[in-house]
Amino acid sequence: MSEQDTTESPTEAASTIEDTNETATTDTGEDVSAKTDPIAAAPEESILEVRDLDAGYGDLQILEDVDLNVGGGEYVTIVGPNGAGKSTVMKSVFGLTTYMGGTVIFDGEDIHGLRPEDIIYKGISYVPQNDNVFPNLSVQENLEMGAYILDEVPPERLQDVYDRFPILEDRKSQNAGSMSGGQRQMVAMGRALMLDPDLLLLDEPSAGLAPDLVDEMFDRIDRINDDGTAILMVEQNAKEALRRCDRGYVLAQGQNGYVDTGDRLLADEEVRQQFLGG
Repeated sequence: MSEQDTTESPTEAASTIEDTNETATTDTGEDVSAKTDPIAAAPEESILEVRDLDAGYGDLQILEDVDLNVGGGEYVTIVGPNGAGKSTVMKSVFGLTTYMGGTVIFDGEDIHGLRPEDIIYKGISYVPQNDNVFPNLSVQENLEMGAYILDEVPPERLQDVYDRFPILEDRKSQNAGSMSGGQRQMVAMGRALMLDPDLLLLDEPSAGLAPDLVDEMFDRIDRINDDGTAILMVEQNAKEALRRCDRGYVLAQGQNGYVDTGDRLLADEEVRQQFLGG
């Protein structure tokens, strides 16, 4: 099920997230408790810095004082229950929500209030969960739409996408709407890569995929990140996403919960019980 952000309401800090002096440890005594201070857990240098973000839709506030950072070339995942505001964070970075307060800094510039087409110019691409291809256009036409802000499509960028997703070159004349869910997701990701973004936003990339295709999709995302593109991803398959990412954020009721490396979040007993199904 996809997250229904428009039904959320902000509250005081989620009741399941409590600050205590207790720590979880491994058998060797290593502290594996996840951190709850997103600013303290931020990388030394960030390409994206979100501070005290309040945002929503119209008069409905979804996010309250959200903090988030992505370092250059970093792979960051946002997880949490349905209705936590995960997708709203993504949409807020890309200028698709009602801004109510805070800052969104990308590459040293405050981008809140910019239109999505202007944000693309800055070096951010976004792949939404739904309606992410032009179904009546061919695969190649979809990819070329990803470079619409340029005077002409760079042939080397098109070939780079085909090299990443060979099946798209094989089916470049096929209408995107007639492809499988996994293939359409490749088209959407390929289109987002046409401008060689510094930051790629992915909203539930494994949603609706057959189980045997999920690992393949994650592997492709890993390779994109390995080539230097920073990733900010919302993902329903939380455990797998946390296994692969550099850092993860846990959101609850539109607010920050936990933040730490993916491994430490997976090892934290409270995080596992409250958000990962034990």
